[in-house]
Amino acid sequence: MTALEEKPARLISGPGMLLVWFYGVMVVGAVSRSVYQIATEFDRAPLAYSLSALAGVVYGFITYTLVRGGEAARRAAVVCCAAELAGVLIVGTWTLVEPSAFPDATVWSDYGMGYVFIPVLLPLTALYWLRAARRGGGGGGAAPPPPPAGGPGRGRAGGTTRDRK
Repeated sequence: MTALEEKPARLISGPGMLLVWFYGVMVVGAVSRSVYQIATEFDRAPLAYSLSALAGVVYGFITYTLVRGGEAARRAAVVCCAAELAGVLIVGTWTLVEPSAFPDATVWSDYGMGYVFIPVLLPLTALYWLRAARRGGGGGGAAPPPPPAGGPGRGRAGGTTRDRK
């Protein structure tokens, strides 16, 4: 990293680390569940198992963007969290309105009831955190402090060292 490059703003300090942990757990849960179900009984509920695999991929991407940090990663995470929330709401409503379409549950069925509603609460929490990180209120994403009043190479009072003799 050169002197001109800025280090990406971290999104995982403080409560952001808890988000990464929860998303990591959800990646493992959704991916392992869907891989097993697709490999052993895909013909039983292909839509449900495919949606669980999709959820695992979305969780993985969100985890990656949170760990990567920076403004571009924050924006990508916001888009993915919004898509995740839309998916949870659509699939959750669909499973309540037409349960016969889902012979087996997905991660997002009944708004994530099988996962203690974490699938619906996690994107809401993440969107809130990412919004706070944009404002500099979370994740260490605050802008660096401004230079001293006198500008670069000046002392704290704004004059040069020679002016103080």
